[in-house]
Amino acid sequence: MNRSGATSYQGQARGFLLPSLALVLLVFYLPVLYTFYLSFTKYNGLGTPEFVGLENFASMFEDSAFLDAVRNTAIWVVGTLVLPVGLGLLVAVLAYGFRGSGWLRLPFLVPYALSGVAVGVIWSFMLGSGGALTQALQFLNLPGTELRWLQDSPLNTIVMVIAASWQGVGVNALLFTVGLQSIPKEPLEAARIDGATGLRLFSHITWPLLRPSTTVVVGLSIVNGLKTFDIVQAMTQGGPARSSETLALTMYRDTFVNSDYGLGSAVAIFLSIVTVGASIIYLRRQLSLSSSSLGGGK
Repeated sequence: MNRSGATSYQGQARGFLLPSLALVLLVFYLPVLYTFYLSFTKYNGLGTPEFVGLENFASMFEDSAFLDAVRNTAIWVVGTLVLPVGLGLLVAVLAYGFRGSGWLRLPFLVPYALSGVAVGVIWSFMLGSGGALTQALQFLNLPGTELRWLQDSPLNTIVMVIAASWQGVGVNALLFTVGLQSIPKEPLEAARIDGATGLRLFSHITWPLLRPSTTVVVGLSIVNGLKTFDIVQAMTQGGPARSSETLALTMYRDTFVNSDYGLGSAVAIFLSIVTVGASIIYLRRQLSLSSSSLGGGK
């Protein structure tokens, strides 16, 4: 192909890409830029936004409810890393290699088919005032009947993390199972010949080889924990007295309930920066560890 033909082909390729680029610009970048602009304004959805500089960010950090939302979001991130990821890994490792292991994982996958709102409704029935859990504890004469599961903070956030974990264990177990199936058999067989079994085999051979799957599962869990909304909205609506709000729920309340689009946009920008920053730090660390391991292997 001569140079003119190549140039013509590149021009046609760019022409095919333009609609897709325009769609991405329209759906993603323009809303982000507009939200960034609104975060520096006072705007109730009517009239013209009034530029107020950093006033929204200053008032945001002076609000005790916002600081509580930051704390609750941190609990969500830690909780969704420890419980659904840890239990998902445990289920995948224990079920892997057994005949019919797919049926063993099925009960853990069923909750994932439910929406976050449905999970919230189910757990609200169990944990609400005079709910199924309290009645069961009373019937069995067990302690804990005096606990107000969804009314006291931070207990309400902790039990909602458990509810989300019930939903998320199955898909994490599935992802870890895919990772286990991709591990070559030769290193495992060589380790067994050398006498490695059980926990030693897992910690020295299996776990390092699961790093690609772990990176995906942990990365998704961090992002999901930071943007938690539906379960909290379904179970407590952020209450009582905004004590169980997350950053996503605070953003929703400021924007759509209080009609303070400037403050809501400021919270959205803060949440976006935290999410992107946490993702970059985590991925860079994982790439650094991978490079170190490859260098050590050489």
